[in-house]
Amino acid sequence: MAVDQNNGQADQMVPDSYENLLEDYSHFAPPAADEVLQGTVLSVTGKDVIIDFGYKSEGIVPIEQFQNASGEVTVRAGDPVDVMIEHGGEQQEGYVSLSHTRAARLRIWDNLEKAYQEQLVLSGRVLGRVKGGLAVDVGIKAFMPGSQADSRPVHNLDFLIGQDIPVKIIKLNRRRGNVVVSRKMAVEEEINVRKSATLEHLEEGTIVTGAVKNLTEYGAFIDLGGIDGLLHVTDMSYGRVTHPSELLHVGEEVTVKVLKFDRAKERVSLGIKQLEPDPWETVVTRYPLHGRVVGRVVNVTDYGAFVELEPGVEGLIHISEMTWSRRMKHPSKVVKPGDQVEAVVLEVHAKDRRISLGLKQLEPNPWTTIDTRYSVGSVVEGRVRNMTDFGAFIEIEEGIDGLVHVSDLSWTKRVKHPSEILKKGQVVQAVILNIDSSSHRLSLGIKQLQPDAWESYFQHHQVGDTVHGRVCRLASFGGFVELAEGVEGLCHFSEVPGYSGRRGAEEPPLAVGQEFDFKVIKMSEAEKKIGLSLRAVTDDEEKTRLEDYQRQAAAATTTIEEVMSLKDRNLE
Repeated sequence: MAVDQNNGQADQMVPDSYENLLEDYSHFAPPAADEVLQGTVLSVTGKDVIIDFGYKSEGIVPIEQFQNASGEVTVRAGDPVDVMIEHGGEQQEGYVSLSHTRAARLRIWDNLEKAYQEQLVLSGRVLGRVKGGLAVDVGIKAFMPGSQADSRPVHNLDFLIGQDIPVKIIKLNRRRGNVVVSRKMAVEEEINVRKSATLEHLEEGTIVTGAVKNLTEYGAFIDLGGIDGLLHVTDMSYGRVTHPSELLHVGEEVTVKVLKFDRAKERVSLGIKQLEPDPWETVVTRYPLHGRVVGRVVNVTDYGAFVELEPGVEGLIHISEMTWSRRMKHPSKVVKPGDQVEAVVLEVHAKDRRISLGLKQLEPNPWTTIDTRYSVGSVVEGRVRNMTDFGAFIEIEEGIDGLVHVSDLSWTKRVKHPSEILKKGQVVQAVILNIDSSSHRLSLGIKQLQPDAWESYFQHHQVGDTVHGRVCRLASFGGFVELAEGVEGLCHFSEVPGYSGRRGAEEPPLAVGQEFDFKVIKMSEAEKKIGLSLRAVTDDEEKTRLEDYQRQAAAATTTIEEVMSLKDRNLE
């Protein structure tokens, strides 16, 4: 049994010892040509690095092959390194000549070929600009075309110089030593991985975090992780935002809410203001009607001014609600952006997101007390503010304008436009003709400051009077005669002696500029009409001459009779 056991043990020991012998003696077999060997640094001298590379031998490598760009040695005793035996295996001072550079280069090419075949992502350092692209160190110097720098066109590649970037090999020629890499493919692969992970959890209403990728005038693009979402400027804040740069900066991390998500088109709409409650939902209770509020003027337009009452809530002061005066030309005359103003709430429309405000309501309405301060017939003074074809507006006090109609400017002149009598800015007096406080209307008259020439004329003249006048203009039926300033009468041609009335048979019996005495044959104060007759004056003159003749004849007869009577008495 013992012998058998020993023989069994001997049988077991033979294979183990044989394998050990094979391993020991295999070191004596010469390495294959261009074989990369793994060695261990034994020591570092001033000029060389001594390396144990197996095969019961030690090799030597010039120290320059282990120095970096600064001249520092990058290895020390005990470090594993790759080496190759130099061709011929020359001996130097008993050491085999080795090359670390060749071994490292072959190892790099092996790694690059594997990365190329398996489409692995490598890390490379951008060395600098070259014609058409960039030089990238991936163990050896590789070329990256400018079109492969990013997934989007890049106009300036200098921002990548000195950076470590992920790349993929898109072309490799070991024999020629050419390698072409692409950052674009590596970035897109990373983006696709992140996008897939993001799309799995992205839904409308979810709150996510992303980085501001780009800013435009209408919004910001947020990188959510492989997919970009649009944060529109109107969804950044309930307040007024002129440009996204007022709130966001590129690279900034923000929390947003997914408002809309089209999975098919991979379009995402985002919002920040939706993370907070909408202030318009409670404006009715916070801004009651006729209440006073204080806000900041944020914009001034031709029709009014917008006032920010709180972030996200603005009210409009219409130009008509700024002052009781009607002379307001532009809101900028009253307020300007940045002003703090107090106003009165006139209307609130939460659904339409509108609040109407007023400034003039802070002061009493002058029209409500105008009846107690002015009366019809009283004389007032004011400045001519504006003129139109139909009249002139006169401001008698702040907020109170009165209209002088063109017909109330003069008793005597036919006024076609107020500028014939008045000038803008002129201070004048006027008589109040009518007050309509409910409609904010005040009627004024300037001619009423003087007595009516017609009224005076009718008071001092009556039918049958003989008056003197000058023919001022002619019509087809008669002549108009100026009797006094602003007062005219009509003498029909039929009232002119010697006029036959046949058309075209004779010249008009009157001429402009002639002066005559006329007899008043008709008067209408209501219609301001006076009828004149030249014939009646002539008839009166003839009648007077006849009466004078008759009186003279009667007087002569009386004288003869008296003479005859005296003669008879003398004869007796």
